[in-house]
Amino acid sequence: MLKIPKFAKNLQSFLEIPTFSVFPAGFNRFYNDTAFNDKNGSDSGTEWERLLKPFDLPELRASLVRITPYQLCKLLALPLDVPTSMELFQWAGTQKGYCHVFDVYYMLIDKLGAAGEFKTIDYLLMQMKQEGIVFRESLFIVIMKHYGRAGFPGKATRLLLDMRGVYSCEPTFRSYNVVLDVLLAGNCPKVVPNVFYDMLSKGISPTIYTYGLVMKALCLVNEVDSAYALLRDMMKHGCVPNAVVYQTLIHALSKIGRVDETLKLLEAMLFMGCIPDMDTLNDVIHGLCKMLRIHEAAKLVDRMNLQGFTPNSFTYGVLMNGFCRMGKVDEARVLLNRVPEPNVLLFNTLINGYVSRGQLDEAKAVMHESISIGCVPDIFTYNSLILGLCKKGYLVSARELIDEMQIKGCEPNVITYTILIDQLCKKGQLEEAWNVLDEMTAKGLALNTVGYNCLISALCKGEKVQDALNMFGDMSSKGCKPDIFTFNSLIYGLCKVDKFEKALGLYQGMLLEGVIANTVTYNTLIHAFLKRGEIQEALKLVHDMFFRGCPLDDITYNGLIKAFCRTGNIEQGLSLFEQMMSKGVNPSNNTSFNILINGFCRMGNVQGALQFLRNMKYRGLKPDIVTYNSLINGLCKMGCGQEALKHFDKLHVEGIRPDSITYNTLISWYCKEGMFDDAHLLLNRGVDSGFIPNDVTWYILARNFTKERDQEFWTLFEE
Repeated sequence: MLKIPKFAKNLQSFLEIPTFSVFPAGFNRFYNDTAFNDKNGSDSGTEWERLLKPFDLPELRASLVRITPYQLCKLLALPLDVPTSMELFQWAGTQKGYCHVFDVYYMLIDKLGAAGEFKTIDYLLMQMKQEGIVFRESLFIVIMKHYGRAGFPGKATRLLLDMRGVYSCEPTFRSYNVVLDVLLAGNCPKVVPNVFYDMLSKGISPTIYTYGLVMKALCLVNEVDSAYALLRDMMKHGCVPNAVVYQTLIHALSKIGRVDETLKLLEAMLFMGCIPDMDTLNDVIHGLCKMLRIHEAAKLVDRMNLQGFTPNSFTYGVLMNGFCRMGKVDEARVLLNRVPEPNVLLFNTLINGYVSRGQLDEAKAVMHESISIGCVPDIFTYNSLILGLCKKGYLVSARELIDEMQIKGCEPNVITYTILIDQLCKKGQLEEAWNVLDEMTAKGLALNTVGYNCLISALCKGEKVQDALNMFGDMSSKGCKPDIFTFNSLIYGLCKVDKFEKALGLYQGMLLEGVIANTVTYNTLIHAFLKRGEIQEALKLVHDMFFRGCPLDDITYNGLIKAFCRTGNIEQGLSLFEQMMSKGVNPSNNTSFNILINGFCRMGNVQGALQFLRNMKYRGLKPDIVTYNSLINGLCKMGCGQEALKHFDKLHVEGIRPDSITYNTLISWYCKEGMFDDAHLLLNRGVDSGFIPNDVTWYILARNFTKERDQEFWTLFEE
């Protein structure tokens, strides 16, 4: 009789175990079995290796007459590699009278899915169909999950749609839920609603879990209203909203600023007995704070406290940040005292709040308070204080604080040095800025885009455009990508030094680099064209702005209106003004009105100017001193001094204080008309009202007085 090896005996004892599970827990029970833990010999480990790496199929064939589907399932549950498992599966199928059953296919397909062998799975599914094995939903669910883990959400969806038609297996809500989950995990939220509506069209009732997934997908694609509508629709299918559904909607509505709706949902959630988690409450509180409804947010926190919720550091941080944004930093400080264990982020919020209001002493006091309770300041703490010192102009103190932070073990970063460089550039201290850059480089830190922009802008303003261009080249060579601010600074600098062709070349290069020009870019170039008198070229850029969807602002319009007025084309200027108003671009400081009134007056059309002034008032806009100065100057030039004086009197009625231009214009007119006494009376009247005569005033009076004396002399001489 053929002697069966010890290994095969152990294997046979395993195959005879009556219990079986397709899940790993079953394997764990097997692994601990005494059949594979032979305490009588030390060679059991070697036999175990022989069993697994790889499976010794020839020995198995020699030791077993036949293998049953049940035994094959037990073997496939072992951690065998895929080739060995497939070989074992194929060998078992060659046995006379043997037929694979569903459980065998399930075990093997599960293993193949984990290994990503999806082509083999497709082959096995066709084999199952040919063998007439009845498909069960559980098999498709496990394949869909493997598709999801492998990053193939589309294949999971395709399999779901093929279940009924190809494999004659009716999907239930379970299959749909798995696919919806896979689509969300695979970043395909746009497909989720389509799968959901397919589910409904087939008469499959969704579960609360289904609704939660679909609502989450709709919120991800900004279809929040559709998600909100599903909240009402789910009741028709017998689903009662749970906490997850409410939390999904509250989070989405809070992100887009629909705070009132989040509050209603929170109330509905509590009414339905759903307990919100702290993240949901924080969403509502954060939404209120973003809308600066800080006191409502604070009341909600107090209410939640009474209901047993414990606010976390994020809750307090959001509230404190809201108070700081409203300028109520002291209230934020009171709130900090309520926090059981304040952290450095909360202290930083408070410090930043005080720095924003220029209260540096209070900011320093908060930092010392944090140190006293063992909360060590970090780089953000120091950067906030350094920024505050720089904004106040205390650059020496900022440098001292940088030295202090290094002594305390906190190394300055790129932002620290960028703050310092920015302020030095703004004050025109470029030499000092270069020294900071050298110090920064010595520490192994490289300038970021913001740092380069600070230096390039300062160089361009100082008309050192070539140095700025050299820095631009250095920036690109070091892998630091220039942005729109970089290009705008360079284009401005080139236009300033009359290198307009280079500016246009840089503009074209910017577009090729993929940097989108903004209104500032176009305004710089348009004004350069207008300065050169090339209105048509400027208008081409305006058309380019429209084409690229770049909005025109009041600076664009005012530049064009002024150019048309200078050339005497008032009608075109008026047309642009009406276009500006129709597009909702509000002119700042009445600049547009004043340009047009001045244009009318320069053309001698004072009546047109007066009509436009009435139109201006009709639109609800108040004229300012510049408006009246343009009008008074135009009237005086037209010889309508008395009319000009009437408008001068209106200034007092409308509460507008006349300036030196107003007085000088009227004094000059009086003198030209030979009304020196009236000129002196107006001067005295102005001085009594606080007007201080300037050089122009005295020049007008002296010149006209001399001219009058000369006329009197020649008159006497002729007599």
